[in-house]
Amino acid sequence: MNKKNILFVFGTRPEVIKLAPIILELSKHSDKYNVIVCNTEQQKELSNQTLSYFGLKADINLDCMRPNQGLAEVQARILESLETKVFSQKKIDAAIVQGDTMTVLCGALSAFYHKIPVFHVEAGLRSYDIYEPFPEEVMRQMTSRITELNFAPTQKNKEALTKEGINEDKIYITGNTVIDALFCLSEETMKNAKDFYHTQNIPITDKTVLITVHRRENHGERIDRILNAIKFLVEKYKDHTFILPVHPNPNVKDKVYSALEGYSNVYLLPPLDYPNLVYAMKHSKLILTDSGGIQEEAPSFGCPTLVMRYETERQEGIDARVSTLVGAEYEKIISLSSEILEKSFEASRLQVQNPYGTGDSSKKIEQIIEKYFSK
Repeated sequence: MNKKNILFVFGTRPEVIKLAPIILELSKHSDKYNVIVCNTEQQKELSNQTLSYFGLKADINLDCMRPNQGLAEVQARILESLETKVFSQKKIDAAIVQGDTMTVLCGALSAFYHKIPVFHVEAGLRSYDIYEPFPEEVMRQMTSRITELNFAPTQKNKEALTKEGINEDKIYITGNTVIDALFCLSEETMKNAKDFYHTQNIPITDKTVLITVHRRENHGERIDRILNAIKFLVEKYKDHTFILPVHPNPNVKDKVYSALEGYSNVYLLPPLDYPNLVYAMKHSKLILTDSGGIQEEAPSFGCPTLVMRYETERQEGIDARVSTLVGAEYEKIISLSSEILEKSFEASRLQVQNPYGTGDSSKKIEQIIEKYFSK
């Protein structure tokens, strides 16, 4: 086939983590692909920081975020920037997006407007509640309508797409590339992560609890209930270390610091580098999160995960009993957390295979892309 210009569009740290293995894989085949990397910088610092970990740098930076902007404003800015700085300037043969962010929808729409095929990584995740997660559930559903190649992590994701009338010939089960990213971590990288906690005087032991909370639908009263439950656990399990990377959104940051800043066994940190987050996951006795990616990564380390959401598009983890939905329910968070924290680290480990992938997803995706263009 003729050499193809493949555009990757992303803007957040999770997108970088899950697209980096594919960028690296396609870059190995320079005879077939010219890889163009575009960062909308929806999460400017986090996305660029994570790119550097993989030895990557964006070819195009759009600098689309402004303080406290609304969804309509950021959508308009990303669409305009993609049009004027990318699609009107370069010949593109395919656009690759990942997940369910505003960047994903805008990248897919921009490609569609230019009649350029869209390849969607992590396609077919569904909660079927348009406000859980908000606005991501609608973003990914709309993206599916204009996607040429759907890279579905699991059989369940494929079934969701076929039920929506997506042609089965456009759907491929590949596993999730987040597992590929975990295999990119070298021994030296993990040693550096260990040194990070040592220099910060943060004990990582078999009594470590990792917490992340940031989702838009958990703002307001929900985060108050979540933080009250965490305060109870912090006070009950004084011999445990609680690590909470704090999201910079003031709706989250101000409340987290107000609730937890005074406890000696709580460590409130800036958003963590990807390797440092993985090191914490690997050594945690329990994870409390409303994140999507952590639900996929934690099973690789056998770590039980309580998902502080009322719906999840990652039902495979619930079915495999590697994660449990607890919402923002005070009593449920406390009771299920206590069940795990009363056990030893070894007794808390989950003896199951990760339901989300085996680490070869990026190679599968490259082969599918090659076949697509060979036609």
